[in-house]
Amino acid sequence: MASILIIDDERPIRNTLKEILEYEKFKVDEAEDGPSGLEKIKSGKYDLIMCDIKMPIMDGLEVLEKAVDLGIDTPIVMISGHGTIETAVEALKKGAYDFIAKPLDLNRLLVTVRNAIDRKELVQETKKLRRKVSGGKGQTQIIGDSEGVKHVKEMIAKVAPSDARVLITGGNGTGKELVARSLHEQSERSKAPFVEVNCAAIPSELIESELFGHEKGAFTSAIKQRKGCFEQAEGGTLFLDEIGDMSLSAQAKVLRALQESRITRVGGEKEISVNVRVLAATNKDLVKEIAENNFREDLYHRLGVILIHVPSLNERKDDVPILANYFLEQLCQDHGTAIKEFDKAALEELKKVDWTGNIRELRNIVERLIILCDKVITAADIKMYANPKG
Repeated sequence: MASILIIDDERPIRNTLKEILEYEKFKVDEAEDGPSGLEKIKSGKYDLIMCDIKMPIMDGLEVLEKAVDLGIDTPIVMISGHGTIETAVEALKKGAYDFIAKPLDLNRLLVTVRNAIDRKELVQETKKLRRKVSGGKGQTQIIGDSEGVKHVKEMIAKVAPSDARVLITGGNGTGKELVARSLHEQSERSKAPFVEVNCAAIPSELIESELFGHEKGAFTSAIKQRKGCFEQAEGGTLFLDEIGDMSLSAQAKVLRALQESRITRVGGEKEISVNVRVLAATNKDLVKEIAENNFREDLYHRLGVILIHVPSLNERKDDVPILANYFLEQLCQDHGTAIKEFDKAALEELKKVDWTGNIRELRNIVERLIILCDKVITAADIKMYANPKG
């Protein structure tokens, strides 16, 4: 049973609110002025606080400020019989969850109360789940608590301290790069460079120069010597993202580099020793690519000493609420906007979406919702804006 504190110097108002809220099965406590209300707030046992703005001794805004200074994260709804837009804005700026003018509208009151208590529960759940988030030695976070994500985190913890090569598989937008970064950050190489190469984004005629570097004059635009990614990652980790898109000629040279720990720059003759850990990722079925002669089987076995599969978002729908709330907070800060929130129905609606674009798609939709929706994002908002054709 949710617990609500009412702070108001007018007994009739307290009695009315108490009667309404107790009828709705809430537990209600009262305080007749600011100081006594603040003492009760400090107990931290309430799911919602309702506070009148105009009170003697200590007005509601002062109570609000002191509660915020104390780090109280319980939603506080301000109520006033002298409500103005300026007063409401000031209250919200100081950290109030909402502002309701007297005379109180019953429906408006109950909707606000339920939304505020839902928010309190969601914040607590988010904090609880974030304590379980993998952080390792570095800053990379893999968000989620589903069985699939737990397995990925366990694999990272076991494999990261070794120098074993890892092949990371999974669809576009599932978080393969995060797995690679986590492996690096939790390894003994964490203080050395982490160099990422997107093999799908580099033209086939340039990929060898990108990886191995080139000597001056090796080709028309080679106006000076350049170190490639293998040399740049010396002592650290080289992450070959979307390696399934690499040309066969480049695959052969990568295989040689893995076998001998030596590379030769394009246009050069000197062999250069390299000390790097190679991680690779792909969204393709490499076994199928091997059968179709698009990928070297010997390279596949060299790269895939350890295989880590990152589940799709559709395979881990229980993680959608925590991911959505994580992106919501992060993106609100990035946009410089007040923190918004999902109601419970909205989070349930998000879980119904077919996430073909995985986590990347979810992040984009959360950003869209922040821009287009009001403070509380509803299930109706999800239905309207989460549809790519909407």
